[in-house]
Amino acid sequence: MEYKDYYKILGVERDATQDDIKKAYRKLARKYHPDVSKEADAEDRFKEMHEAYEVLKDPEKRAAYDRLGARWQEGEEFRPPPDWDTGFEFSGGGFTDADAEQFSAFFESLFGGGGGPFGGFRGRGGGGTGFRMRGRDHHAKVQVRLEDAFHGTSREIHLDVPEVDAAGRVTTRQRTLRVRIPSGITEGRQIRLAGQGGAGVEGGPAGDLYLEIEFAPHPLFHADGKDIHVNLPIAPWEAALGGQVKVPTLGGSVDMKVPAGSRSGQRLRLKGRGLPGSPPGDQYVVLQVVVPPAKTDEDRKLYEQMKEKMSFNPRERMGA
Repeated sequence: MEYKDYYKILGVERDATQDDIKKAYRKLARKYHPDVSKEADAEDRFKEMHEAYEVLKDPEKRAAYDRLGARWQEGEEFRPPPDWDTGFEFSGGGFTDADAEQFSAFFESLFGGGGGPFGGFRGRGGGGTGFRMRGRDHHAKVQVRLEDAFHGTSREIHLDVPEVDAAGRVTTRQRTLRVRIPSGITEGRQIRLAGQGGAGVEGGPAGDLYLEIEFAPHPLFHADGKDIHVNLPIAPWEAALGGQVKVPTLGGSVDMKVPAGSRSGQRLRLKGRGLPGSPPGDQYVVLQVVVPPAKTDEDRKLYEQMKEKMSFNPRERMGA
């Protein structure tokens, strides 16, 4: 389909203020309104400029449209690139029959029916030139500590959202929200903040804000769903003789029994010590046998005695 230059259709520059866009639209509307215009193509021109105005009058739709930049020129074949991401998503159903009659295939490919990069929207045809549209659902990632996912917490997040400044130009501002992080939440889960997405159009309801949880790197633990994994260093005598050792968990240190004859890489389970839930996750402890260095003469003597008194060949199974 053909790319449409909405700025050219309204006769304004790309840096035009919202007030400039409104004035240009009203001027053209008086000239081409089908009820008063004597121009042969008045109806088509009126639909075209109405479509352009519906995009450029809305800061968020305008910001998304502007991201096309200079990729296309008027008259060129329009096909959004697969890597083009507007940062916004619509939700809801597609066009009504009345909407489909008002807007071009280019507009629909961007904002309608779920076929374009923005998804769909819920439209409603009606009298005049307006339509009611649900606000966009916004999506963002929020990074949290594993300790916060374990205990639960509240935290502030900062998001950049488009708005119209005092001069009527589309800018971005930072928005701050306080969000409750529930105990036991896992990576990849989403928190929905109803009504905190994009504003509705013509009285439509606001969209929602979806926050996807991402865990910050941790010096000790890593998560797999609700299960927590940790590498635990142990001394050779703890591996050989067994015994109780202290193990860190997100809920604090606990005692764990190391079986006699344990080996490096062996995995032990602490039931219910992962992230909270019904049921809770487990913590898996991977043993890492650490050999003490022979730093002193006394250390060397101990190793010499072990060499002489212990009949141990770690390469025996290799036939070496």
